[in-house]
Amino acid sequence: MKNETPIYKRVLLKLSGEAISNGNDGILNFEYIEKIASIIKNCIKKGVQFGIIVGAGNIWRGRSGGNMDRVKADHMGMIATCINAIALQEAFLRAGIDTIVMTSVEMKAFANAFVRDDAIKALDDGKVVIFGGGLGIPFVSTDTAAVVRAAEISADVVLMAKNIDAIYTADPRKDKTAEKISSITYKEILARGLNAMDSTATSFAMDNNISIHVFGLDKCENIYNVIMGAEMGTIVKGE
Repeated sequence: MKNETPIYKRVLLKLSGEAISNGNDGILNFEYIEKIASIIKNCIKKGVQFGIIVGAGNIWRGRSGGNMDRVKADHMGMIATCINAIALQEAFLRAGIDTIVMTSVEMKAFANAFVRDDAIKALDDGKVVIFGGGLGIPFVSTDTAAVVRAAEISADVVLMAKNIDAIYTADPRKDKTAEKISSITYKEILARGLNAMDSTATSFAMDNNISIHVFGLDKCENIYNVIMGAEMGTIVKGE
């Protein structure tokens, strides 16, 4: 019998920019985002609280800036995450989900400034909180922002929804011999040099005992299934 009881109460969901573009030639796949909103609404009905970090690989990555100053290039990436955050918020609101966007860099006309206590209160009030702008500093990825925000809001887990369905021994798109890993520790990721997430995020999660569940967003139903305890993707823990 399929489990219909959430195994997590409060989650930090990391959505990659590529995942929400879902193969669309444009920046965003609006139909797919609406499906994500529907899935999240179903989870909320089960009592799950959502913080969300969204990447911006569908728009801009700081490291794609070529000869640009890296700080300026990363500033552009932070702005791009805010574009995605507002797009998600609009879809969620239309789906009847009370949603706010909080940004690490002040944008009064578009979003609330991130304040930890305000974020926790919003979650307790049943609102989805989307965090835009990363951490507001250059040289760190949204993976790092995800684990830091998860620690700040005391999330039970970081759900990393990616365009690859798990962590592998190598990049499965380049190496046909790559093997899927169902569970792994942070020390193993660092020791083996796996590119599951950036090393700063890995070290922070390990030091702060944060659990991460990596899975594919090829089907948005995977968000619901993971929260309900389905065995898929890769679980990363301290030990």
